[in-house]
Amino acid sequence: MTPLHIPATGSSPEIEFRFDDHELSLRGESFPENAAAFYGPVIAALRDFLDQPGRDQALKVSVSLTYFNSSSTKMLFTLFDLLDQAAASGRSVQLHWWHDVEDDTIREFGEELMVDFQNMDIQLCVIDA
Repeated sequence: MTPLHIPATGSSPEIEFRFDDHELSLRGESFPENAAAFYGPVIAALRDFLDQPGRDQALKVSVSLTYFNSSSTKMLFTLFDLLDQAAASGRSVQLHWWHDVEDDTIREFGEELMVDFQNMDIQLCVIDA
């Protein structure tokens, strides 16, 4: 599969999915005008990736979002649900949820993810200043 790279804009995060390395990363802010249209290709690529052989290889996901709106939250939950289902089916999925040490909102969202998606290995990570 060809790697997926979507550059960041003023309202959408950078997305990088390196299929050969089994790594997906999201960085920046997420409040696109149409979150479903923005995240649609990412979710489709993840579905295609998860349908490929290689369940024995760990998938590493890194999310470092400094802000996201409610429509982005819905799309992120769709993405995380796919990852959690893959983990429930036996694939190792590691999610690193990055947050600023002083950003309680982003940290607390990561803590909620740990409750909602218990099949993944979710790690809260502090961004070094």
